[in-house]
Amino acid sequence: MLEQPAASYVCEEGYVKQVFDITGMSCAACSARVEKAARGVDGVADASVNLLKNSMELSYDDGAAIDSARVNEAVCAAIEHAGYGASVREAHSTAAVRAGASSRATAESEERRMRLRLAVSIVCGVALCYLSMGHMAGWPLPGALAAPSGALAFAFTQFLLVLPVVFVNFKYFSNGFGNLLRGAPNMDSLIALGSSASLAYGVWTLYGMCFSLGAGDVAAAAEASMGLYFESAAMILTLITLGKYFEARAKGKTTDAVTSLMDLSPKTALLRTPEGERDVPVEEVARGDVLVVKTGCAVPVDGVVLEGAASVDESAITGESVFAEKNPGDAVSAATTVRAGWIALRAERVGDDTVLAGIIRMVDEATGSKAPIEKTADRISGVFVPAVMAISLVTLCVWLFLGAGFETALMHAVSVLVISCPCALGLATPTAVMVAMGRGARSGILVKSAEALQTAHAARVALLDKTGTITEGAPSVSRAVLAPAASWGDVLGKAAAAEAFSEHPLAQAVVRCARQEGVVVPAARAFHQTEGAGIEARVGDALVTVGNERMMASCGVDIAPFSAAAADAADEGATALFVACDGTAQALLTLVDAVKPTSAAAVRELKAMGIETVMMTGDAARTAAAVQRRCGVDRVMAEVLPADKERETARLSRQGAGVVMVGDGINDAPALARADVGMAIGAGTDIAMEAADVVLMRSDLLDAAAAIGLSRATMRVIKQNLFWALVYNAVCIPVAAGVFAWAGIGLTPTIAAAAMSCSSVCVVGNALRLRRWKPHFVANDATDASGARGAEGSDAAAVRVDRLPASAVDESVDRAIRCEEGRFAHSYEGEESGMEKTLHVEGMMCPRCVAHVKKALEGVEGVERAEVDLEGKRATVTLAADVADEALVTAVTEEGYEAAMA
Repeated sequence: MLEQPAASYVCEEGYVKQVFDITGMSCAACSARVEKAARGVDGVADASVNLLKNSMELSYDDGAAIDSARVNEAVCAAIEHAGYGASVREAHSTAAVRAGASSRATAESEERRMRLRLAVSIVCGVALCYLSMGHMAGWPLPGALAAPSGALAFAFTQFLLVLPVVFVNFKYFSNGFGNLLRGAPNMDSLIALGSSASLAYGVWTLYGMCFSLGAGDVAAAAEASMGLYFESAAMILTLITLGKYFEARAKGKTTDAVTSLMDLSPKTALLRTPEGERDVPVEEVARGDVLVVKTGCAVPVDGVVLEGAASVDESAITGESVFAEKNPGDAVSAATTVRAGWIALRAERVGDDTVLAGIIRMVDEATGSKAPIEKTADRISGVFVPAVMAISLVTLCVWLFLGAGFETALMHAVSVLVISCPCALGLATPTAVMVAMGRGARSGILVKSAEALQTAHAARVALLDKTGTITEGAPSVSRAVLAPAASWGDVLGKAAAAEAFSEHPLAQAVVRCARQEGVVVPAARAFHQTEGAGIEARVGDALVTVGNERMMASCGVDIAPFSAAAADAADEGATALFVACDGTAQALLTLVDAVKPTSAAAVRELKAMGIETVMMTGDAARTAAAVQRRCGVDRVMAEVLPADKERETARLSRQGAGVVMVGDGINDAPALARADVGMAIGAGTDIAMEAADVVLMRSDLLDAAAAIGLSRATMRVIKQNLFWALVYNAVCIPVAAGVFAWAGIGLTPTIAAAAMSCSSVCVVGNALRLRRWKPHFVANDATDASGARGAEGSDAAAVRVDRLPASAVDESVDRAIRCEEGRFAHSYEGEESGMEKTLHVEGMMCPRCVAHVKKALEGVEGVERAEVDLEGKRATVTLAADVADEALVTAVTEEGYEAAMA
């Protein structure tokens, strides 16, 4: 893999996004200032700063006229001019694990420096407080300092003790006054002004004592030594640093979930070579390498199993606690763990291309985004610090105007500066979002943006696709009703030949049934598919039509003899497919798609949340009604096309209903993109997952309810944090200003500093409660679901074959009698089919692989058509002329797969 120069990517809106590392920020006012500086650069479309991660995401037009390198340099210069540090985050070819390790090392280094600052501040601060206020509590002091004649030594000792505190915390002064001079005051500016005012007053008093002693007025000097305020400056800095230390530790825990995912990736892999097996760094593994994974070891990269069998724990990726059985041909993902057995796998995706790296990257990008509610807090933060400085100045002037001494006025003004906390306002939303994203990732719920996380909480309507979402998505033929003169093998073979061209689940079920019944599928041509209806193809000399009632009606096929059987199928929740040859109905195939064990529970949970559930399906109304009875959805929209799904989603969204769409297929992608929040089932298509805002890795509808529950829990925490941050300032600033002094209620600068520190820590601590979030229904339904799955797996998949009586052609279709039952091993091959050859193909993992192999084989001269079976790992080619086996094998291997003649 090639190393890229910078961590950039193209977003859905067509912009190129670039990530920057930002240093020097301390509060929401800082992030607002950085965003303003970046947006002022020509070529920048938008900038979003994450205070929690000290990063910025920059968007600029991906046009030919834009020189991204020049824009990046200009952005860094603008941010540095604003008083902060900025650097383009480099992208590495190694997995995201290393980046996470580097980030954690930086955070740990910063925590050690903060701990040293705190230790020095506490030692000197406590000594200073004891010296300056101990006598008030009757604590003993050295005689030389307690006597009036030692007043100057008493004051000078306090001055010496405050200097180390100022020195180790000088960052507040350099950042605070620097930003103040640039016209962009922040929290550091408030701290610097407050502590500097106390220091300046103490130094002024110290000079006054010297003048008093010079004049021989020892009593005046001793009295002045009791009001130096050096301890206020020291305690302000100490308590702020203490709060920052606890805040840093708490903020570090917000990314624990993602960090634990990073730690799951092994650092080495056991590589199989001609010389034997040897350990190599995982970075050296290349696509195509054969790796061995033994019991207790983690899978190092994504791949496909070649040998062995194992029980694999996939909970790190999907959140599913039940082990998955892996056999040759099955796909495995990096960071999953072999709990029993062993496997040899071929590496397919390595480095940043693995599923794990994609999850980490998705969560990282999502936590870097901003929820709409956060933008409101940012606007408040932008004017908050200047407003506080103005209030402090007014407080000073008002107290002086009322005749209070300068000492009293200064105390209130400093208290106002110190107690104000824009930091809590800036941390209220991103901390909650980051913790929620990480918690969701560990539960198999991947939220792509903070906006989606916020929007989901307002969901009032859930639109649910049926196939693959409510049902298993793997239908099977359960019954066949044949015309009096029809042959089961002949009908099934022709139907499978026509359906072989389609990737639709129903079509694949017919093909799979033919393979299981041992029916040889003939060649088909002149394929034509009608969306939402069925398929027409020529098999030999016969024109074969397979589809629903609408398809039959459009082709002029009379299906009246099968109407009773079709009605019975619909009542049972099955799908009826009609098979016609040359315009005459030959059979009705009943296909059953079992409802997932957790679907009914998921619908109940959605209803309990006050969400209306609507099932949308292309199936007939009676079939949809049967599924509705099983899972309990509120409303059904049957016989809808993909365009109908998108229109209904758009209509409800325009009405402000708060629409969540849950689907898994390509046909769901338009509706997923149109919904307020689109949720894609993890086992669905790549297109569906790209269009969705949330990916449910476990392919479980119950996780849709869990995702909405997570959103609502997150919004509760965000609103609590914002309420606390705003009410805290609204109440404490007037108290600090002395508005309630008439009632004996007031604050000293020391208490104000402690309150400010507690404010930030409380906000972060409240957000950390989301680490314990857990859907309350998971424990109960997981047991039921696992039991149901086990029961399903034990069912025999026999096809029941019935035949219509001859009289059914007239008016006795409701009395179809059963004449054959069980499995039939009937072999049939059309007379027009050519010679066939079969290949065994290894390495296919998805329908795209099937398409590649099919295209490669059909590109060989002399091959009429090719049928590729993903599950059976087989490819059957129909030949129009003699073709050498080597030519067929070579065509497949050149596409990157392993092939051998069967």
